[in-house]
Amino acid sequence: MPLDTNNNRRIKTPQPRRFGGTWFLIFMALMFLNLLLIQVPQATTKAYSEFLTQVEAGKVSRVEIAPNNIRYVLKSDFSGSEKSKQKQVFNTVPVPNDAELTKILRKHDVKFFVRPESWLLTLLSWVIPPLVFFSIWAWFISRSRGGGAAALTIGKSKARIYSEGSTGVTFNDVAGVDEAKTELQEIVDFLQYAEKYKRLGARIPKGVLLVGPPGTGKTLLAKAIAGEAGVPFFTISGSEFIELFVGIGASRVRDLFEQAKQQAPCIVFIDELDALGRSRVGPGNLLGGHEEREQTLNQLLSEMDGFDPNTGVIILAATNRPEILDPALLRPGRFDRQVVVDRPDKIGRKAILQVHSRVVKLADDVDLSKLAARTPGFAGADLANLVNEAALLAARKNRKTVTMADFNEAIERILTGLEKKSRVLNELEKKTVAYHEVGHAIIGTMMPGAGKVEKISVVPRGVAALGYTLQLPEEDRFLMTESELRGRIASLLGGRSAEELIFGEVSTGASDDIQKATDLAERFVTLYGMSHKLGPIAFEKIQQQFLEGVTNPRRSISQTVAEKIDAEVKDIIDSAHHMALKILELNRELLEETAFALLDKEILEGDELRNHLNRVQAPQTMADWLHKGKISVLETTEINLR
Repeated sequence: MPLDTNNNRRIKTPQPRRFGGTWFLIFMALMFLNLLLIQVPQATTKAYSEFLTQVEAGKVSRVEIAPNNIRYVLKSDFSGSEKSKQKQVFNTVPVPNDAELTKILRKHDVKFFVRPESWLLTLLSWVIPPLVFFSIWAWFISRSRGGGAAALTIGKSKARIYSEGSTGVTFNDVAGVDEAKTELQEIVDFLQYAEKYKRLGARIPKGVLLVGPPGTGKTLLAKAIAGEAGVPFFTISGSEFIELFVGIGASRVRDLFEQAKQQAPCIVFIDELDALGRSRVGPGNLLGGHEEREQTLNQLLSEMDGFDPNTGVIILAATNRPEILDPALLRPGRFDRQVVVDRPDKIGRKAILQVHSRVVKLADDVDLSKLAARTPGFAGADLANLVNEAALLAARKNRKTVTMADFNEAIERILTGLEKKSRVLNELEKKTVAYHEVGHAIIGTMMPGAGKVEKISVVPRGVAALGYTLQLPEEDRFLMTESELRGRIASLLGGRSAEELIFGEVSTGASDDIQKATDLAERFVTLYGMSHKLGPIAFEKIQQQFLEGVTNPRRSISQTVAEKIDAEVKDIIDSAHHMALKILELNRELLEETAFALLDKEILEGDELRNHLNRVQAPQTMADWLHKGKISVLETTEINLR
């Protein structure tokens, strides 16, 4: 039994009740009792026809008739030798509904009677089948609960418990979220020195909500708090409360809090709280929504209000969708504090890489600072995956250490996918891809805030990428200006513009670029309010704060406003397209020279790539376009399309 170091008492760890083995033992005992009480004399089974023949021959002295069995005894005169005398009792199976049997027995003066059934056998025939069924059902339930767990604990909490904070994680294992760790240090201090707060009348928050994008380490941070404080840690997912039967989730909440109070001070961690605490208001919940989920949520709200805030039970929860949580969960007195666990900055990424590379043998050329600079937007889980991918690549190449080249290859593998060496392009396709990627590189080099072009390749990667341009930001950016958004749209259209300029027609290879450019232009107008015609008005509602790639719905707008939005989006796309064409026309010779070099080597990077891109020239009107977004008709007609 573990020892609570704060209060010098033993912590009673709840053990699951085991019912499946008990019922199996009861079943076996009844079967053994049945065999002891019902002793059936051993007898040889004879054919029914032979039995009738012996009756007619006058050899049978006594017959016991049962519904499915006839037992008869031969006369001693016909038993034969001493050995056969020991076997005068025989069994036979009667023919159903044989009405002539009694007449034959009377005719030959054979004593016969009906053998009464055993009352114990009758009782067992009613008890054993349901018992067998129930035992099988209990066994399956116990299996579904995790191999021997309680078969009849459907309403019990399924939380996993780590005694004395033995989660294997401390704050030393969490990096890149220094602000969150500082804020949560107060929770650790309260769990260790609760009396200091009670003397001053301070109340520690009942609940702390960890919010942030997926993969930023919310669950890891919760385990680290328990590890630092050295207290029992209950962990459960919000979806584990929801069951088919109404009331089971609420019962599990009650049981969870009952266990937590018995082991206070402790931490209760609910992961994916949005599965349980979704808001009950809105057009989809006029009738109360999912009855089981709502009852479970009500029970959770009641428990968080019910216990004394200084009993030492602290509720931690994590979610990446705080905007859909019920307002009753977020009011003061319940989840009093929200801690944002966001994506790390450059310094944080370096610290995370140091944590995950402790067990990896790194070569001398590995620079974690450069890797941190090349991975903007990577969350903690992404960086852990990066280190693992680099180690796998090094092992595949039979290296003794992980080199910087392995990390660079791992970054490309994560961003663009695996190389598809089996995908062979014909000459026209390869040439089209080469001009397309060089077009992206030239436009991207000229645009502000676009990052540095690191590599161009015509080697197919991933699901549909026939080539790629690797462009990485040189610093962390937390906002984008109007000119940078226009430049980003022009960069996305650089590949299509190069195809149009060189071949006089376009291919399907630009479909993904066009989709991204259109989405960005639409957000430019409807979400960021940067349109000079429509003004600073938001026509979209932000629904997902921490989930990327989710389309936000538009507000209710008139048909006239919708037409103006579509027209403004088209103007932004057209002006970016024309500027991309103008830049490529001005640098046409460089475009063709770089494309030929790329076709020859398939990959351009490093100094060789920079020697080409350093010669890119910008049109005189580009600066004015970046800020105003206007290109005259005269400028667009000057472009010579082949």
